[in-house]
Amino acid sequence: MKIAIVFESNYGHTVKVAEAVATGVRSVAGAEVTLFKVGDDGVLDLEALTASDAIIFGSPTYNGALGWRMKRFFETTTRPVWTQLKWAGKVSAGFTNSGALSGDKLGTLVSLAMFAAQHGMVWVNLDLLPGKGGSEELNRLGFWLGAATQSDEAPPEVTPPTGDLKTAEHLGRRVAEVTARLAG
Repeated sequence: MKIAIVFESNYGHTVKVAEAVATGVRSVAGAEVTLFKVGDDGVLDLEALTASDAIIFGSPTYNGALGWRMKRFFETTTRPVWTQLKWAGKVSAGFTNSGALSGDKLGTLVSLAMFAAQHGMVWVNLDLLPGKGGSEELNRLGFWLGAATQSDEAPPEVTPPTGDLKTAEHLGRRVAEVTARLAG
């Protein structure tokens, strides 16, 4: 089973979260994961993504919205993918990171889920109860639609905190398990 992680990262924090999601995917027997970092042109290997069984999308949250590179990538899928619904039925999920505790991350997760819905994809939620806010807790920020993480104004070597990375890992594992279940 092939799972792709498509993400944008400018300062290294979101790539750290993407790597945690990938760790979760790898923890499921038979799951292979490939990370695709979106560059300035927004162009990725759409054939490789189409060949995947699931795609997990990740973007930093800026001003309550997706990063511009991710938005540009979304727009590159219109003619070659969306008009033919090539991703219909494919499993999807999402994650985001911002500097603020909330940072309006829900806006980004909704944008990721809406993109997946427009492509006919099956969205997988986080399936965790909210944590109580401790930095070591799963889902400390209390999101359900996807994994939400927060980075202090510090290098990615020290932030986001362990609980946020474990939440991202949980999302990757959950997507792999759901994908395996749906594949029969």
